[in-house]
Amino acid sequence: MDNNNKFEMVAKTFKGLEGVLADELAALGAEGVKQGVRMVAFTGDKRLMYKANFACRTALAILKPFHTFNAADTDALYDAVRDYDWQQVMSAKQTFAISVTASGEVFRNSQFVTYRVKDGIVDHFTDDGGERPQVRVTNPDVRIDVHIAGDTVTLSLNTSGEPLYRRGWRVAQTDAPINEVLAAGIILMSGWHGERDFVDPMCGSGTFLVEAALIATGTAPGVFGREYAFQRWTDYDAEMFNEIYNDDSGERAFEHKIYGSDNNPKAVAIARKNAKNSSMLRYMEIELRGIETIEQVPEGGIVVTNPPYGKRLGGEDDLQALYRSIGERLKHVFRGYTAWLICRDDRALVRHIGLKPSQRIEVLNGSLECNVLEYVMFDGDYKQMRARGESIRHERTHHAGERAPRPTGERPKERKPRPRRHEDTHSEEYAHRVLRGRKPQLGEDKTVPVMRERRHGWKRRPNDTEGTPENND
Repeated sequence: MDNNNKFEMVAKTFKGLEGVLADELAALGAEGVKQGVRMVAFTGDKRLMYKANFACRTALAILKPFHTFNAADTDALYDAVRDYDWQQVMSAKQTFAISVTASGEVFRNSQFVTYRVKDGIVDHFTDDGGERPQVRVTNPDVRIDVHIAGDTVTLSLNTSGEPLYRRGWRVAQTDAPINEVLAAGIILMSGWHGERDFVDPMCGSGTFLVEAALIATGTAPGVFGREYAFQRWTDYDAEMFNEIYNDDSGERAFEHKIYGSDNNPKAVAIARKNAKNSSMLRYMEIELRGIETIEQVPEGGIVVTNPPYGKRLGGEDDLQALYRSIGERLKHVFRGYTAWLICRDDRALVRHIGLKPSQRIEVLNGSLECNVLEYVMFDGDYKQMRARGESIRHERTHHAGERAPRPTGERPKERKPRPRRHEDTHSEEYAHRVLRGRKPQLGEDKTVPVMRERRHGWKRRPNDTEGTPENND
């Protein structure tokens, strides 16, 4: 692969984070950034491929598509895979693994699709008596991603290897930790980059705390020394990757503080271990404390937290009481803050917070449908806040690839319907449009056609029979 040769790539992510990921890729120099469903397509060279894996906080994997074709069934899929020149991708001495994502009516069994793709690859090498490449589920040399939408099949190389949320800093976890990619995405979605204090009053294993520290200091998530799939490729440029790895020009000083707390002693201990292993503990204060006992916080900070959902933790009655405590603390202690909460998609439970969110964003936390809720905790009452010219609406950043909203001054004026006049409903033009060539029903004087409004129900009215052709004079 020519180092300056540009090619198409796809970055996979969680639902709801596509815009944030698009911004990250654009900042790295990606071209042709285009958002999709749980993915962002872009164009770049080998250096960008390395940088996207090393520096993107909200990407789950970086794929490099190399072959697209149509297949009506699994036999056609097998034939197309077998006929491809796999020597361009791998050698028979390399191990490989296959990951399949399929949607549509034809390819419903992803496991069977995996078998057929595997057979096609193996048979390509052995058809002429060649050596048989081996499948290895864990730590293979080459990872092949198969994406099927309808009858369109796209084969890609997974350049990342293990999912990118496996940063390398986590040494322990609680029962229900939030994913690192999702945590970083929510923080970036909030617009926070270290300009003020950060608080997570239900920190669990410390995922938000560590990801916030990495963002605030400009530390890339790839600094913890994990391995990438592209490092096993024959064209791997070790010197180029070392330049990217050792470039600390984007790092910066963090002059505020990150505060974490939890009412579970085990969670607090785990959070401290994770923070220490990430070398970010010096920016934090982590203590054993329930949110209902918090009485004082620094001024003008931001809250980002992941309260229990009840899906895997706690009972419903306890959760309702907890959510009431969250709302009460936000309202009376965190004045002047902006709070971002990720909660399960349960309006009845969230209603116990007792506050109206200024923004609601749908995301997936694993397979669980959730909402990211923003609450703006202004000082004083609402009328005083509005009198100062402030708004609780979040100024949302326009993400790369999105259609920019029309400026308020350019919005078209609302059209008001013109009242229908009597002469409008008895004009020749109106009659022609309504009747569409049918014979009109005449009035009692047998000269003026009768125009009725369209019926809203399907039942025939008694006088409707007068309008049938056989009863018209």
